[in-house]
Amino acid sequence: MNIIYFISYFIKKVFNKLFDIFNDWACKNHVISANGTKFKNTARVENISKNKFNISIGKFSIIRGELLTFQHGGKIVIGDYCYIGEQSKIWSSINVKIGNRVLIAHNVNIHDNNAHPLDSEQRHNQFKLIISEKCHPKEDKTLNEKPIIIEDDVWIGFNSTILKGVTIGKGAIVAACTLVTKDVPQNVIVAGNPAQIIKYLKK
Repeated sequence: MNIIYFISYFIKKVFNKLFDIFNDWACKNHVISANGTKFKNTARVENISKNKFNISIGKFSIIRGELLTFQHGGKIVIGDYCYIGEQSKIWSSINVKIGNRVLIAHNVNIHDNNAHPLDSEQRHNQFKLIISEKCHPKEDKTLNEKPIIIEDDVWIGFNSTILKGVTIGKGAIVAACTLVTKDVPQNVIVAGNPAQIIKYLKK
């Protein structure tokens, strides 16, 4: 029984390693990345704009989540030594800028737009276009886009959501399951829905 377990474990490890290598190569075809950056087997890149310069990643960053730019626009810039956890999603239709040494846990959502129009008729027309052409529109002025900036040394806990127009200051910590709708100062811990400052960090 132990031998069967060992063999299945070994096969799984080898398969995961091979898939890591393949997925790293596939994802890097759609982005600009520096030395040492790795896309793991759970990573996904949806660069719908087809312009690899719209997603750039610094050195020695690890990506396990999803990076997506819309067809009509969007930029994602990730610095050095960053980590994007499994099932985290960074969706951009204008600009998401992430500094250096930023840790983003699993199941985090970062969106610089509304994704769909607020008007129901426009929303339905967009939906029909997406399912018929299997992509977002080439032009869309209905998403209320606002850039997101996440400064150096930020830590974002699991299941958190960062919404459009937000700046998170250097060294800040976003606690797990937090909804960030407004700017977060440097060197604080925020938590809750909506986010509130619960602690000031000494610097």
